Amino acid sequence: MAHMAGTHLLMAKILYGCGLRLMECVRLRVQDLDMDRNILYVRDAKGGKDRTTVFPQLIQAELRLHLERVKRLHDEDIAKGLGEAYLPTALAKKYPSASREFRWQYVFPAKNLSQDPRSEATRRHHVLESGLQKAVKAAVDKAGITKRVSCHTFRHSFATHLLENGSISGWFRS
Repeated sequence: MAHMAGTHLLMAKILYGCGLRLMECVRLRVQDLDMDRNILYVRDAKGGKDRTTVFPQLIQAELRLHLERVKRLHDEDIAKGLGEAYLPTALAKKYPSASREFRWQYVFPAKNLSQDPRSEATRRHHVLESGLQKAVKAAVDKAGITKRVSCHTFRHSFATHLLENGSISGWFRS
């Protein structure tokens, strides 16, 4: 991680600190963060299930600064008559104005607006996962690590370090 910077570093810290899969991180919404309780909610994860995970206090200040920038970007989009985030169809019908609320915005929004091919609405989607993948690969190369490392390695490291520290030993009784 010493060879990463900016948003990609923050994303890598979240992958490792919360044990997230790549797309779970990319698709995080503002409302999925509960920093007061040190919890992160993962919605519609693998198998279509929701779960909660720990959210480390060490990265909360950095994430709060990031969210301030995201809020400014969202406010600019709203001022231009835009500012919608994609919502699943059932939610979009039930809460028609929710897509413009800050809590529904992606934590890691794309730099540019794009046209949704389904609805033809112009909105800001989440970042592409390939950016983080390339940043991790570049950092691994700069560090001279010869083992295979990917974004998913952070998830395995999260679980391994919890086991080593005895945090989840009670889950594995024979």
